[in-house]
Amino acid sequence: MIVGTVLRPDSIEAVQAAVRENAHVLPIGGGSKPALATPPDGFVPISVAGLAGVVEYNPGEFVFTAFAGTPVAEVVRVLAANDQYLPFDPPFVDRGATLGGAVAAGLSGPGRCRYGGVRDFILGVRFVTAGGEVVRGRGRVVKNAAGFDLPKLMVGSIGQLGILVELSLKVLPRPEAYASLRLELGSLDAALQAIVRLASLPLDIDALDIDVPEAGARILVRIGGMEAAIPARLDRLRVELGGGELLRGPDEEALWHDAREFTWVPPDWSLAKVPVTPARIAALDAQLPDGPSLRRYGGRGQVAWIASPGPADDLDGPLSALGLSGLAILGPTGQRRFGIRIGSTFERRVKGALDPLGRFVEA
Repeated sequence: MIVGTVLRPDSIEAVQAAVRENAHVLPIGGGSKPALATPPDGFVPISVAGLAGVVEYNPGEFVFTAFAGTPVAEVVRVLAANDQYLPFDPPFVDRGATLGGAVAAGLSGPGRCRYGGVRDFILGVRFVTAGGEVVRGRGRVVKNAAGFDLPKLMVGSIGQLGILVELSLKVLPRPEAYASLRLELGSLDAALQAIVRLASLPLDIDALDIDVPEAGARILVRIGGMEAAIPARLDRLRVELGGGELLRGPDEEALWHDAREFTWVPPDWSLAKVPVTPARIAALDAQLPDGPSLRRYGGRGQVAWIASPGPADDLDGPLSALGLSGLAILGPTGQRRFGIRIGSTFERRVKGALDPLGRFVEA
């Protein structure tokens, strides 16, 4: 929860002024990820929600540019009118997630499985530096790859390097149809064996998750493409999985909507993101703190989402012991990052170069 004054500039110039007038600031978007949007003591939150709207969109080029405070829901609507979409599937759309917040948090949804995460779709950024200057990184076209890759540095920067004010991303044609299979399995080990097998096959899977409630495990698989090709692809999946419940239409949409929006996380619980690999999931699951928890392993087992009634940073010890890192998304404020700090030396060098005044929050 944010207590105190929130600055809400409605222009890039106003963002620049807000940065120059405050010694310590925290950029925020729609507040959909409260563990990242709550400022530490002494930091003034600057919301970019007043900077909203699509700046440029050329459907034929599969590229759009929008202000950072643009709700992801608006972007989804504009793209859908041209049968296009954001394949990295940004989460928390219903909570009011903004485009800048999605990039700064570095979060992607279950749809990242086929084409990659937000880092694979960012083309250009404009951001306000610690000195109140505006810097542009790269451009609005896919071919422009010259220079230092500032856009990718801003992905997952969680407000440490500057305030995003404008972003350019590439998009893709939306699949004509989707279908999913859900298969209940008796154990996490069985589910892990299944996703490793599926990941090795040329099946063009759009989403592949393991859902781990308090008991058992289930595999969730989604495919998308031309309607005429869906039945044959489903048959192949059923053979590989040894069965599975078919989901189409509203039920299928609801399944992945709930995954993307994290409706499976109970109110007031914390949620942590942990980058992982399928080979390390079993060890992570076994090392989780005692007490109730819900887990979902997404993106072919490349990311763990862990929900619990306690603070997310309760995971600090187990993750450190396993050589893993975590990021708090929902729940009470505390450490934003925990476990080991991968690439911390490079990160400190970048922050020192872009924020020598220490004006932006440090995670």
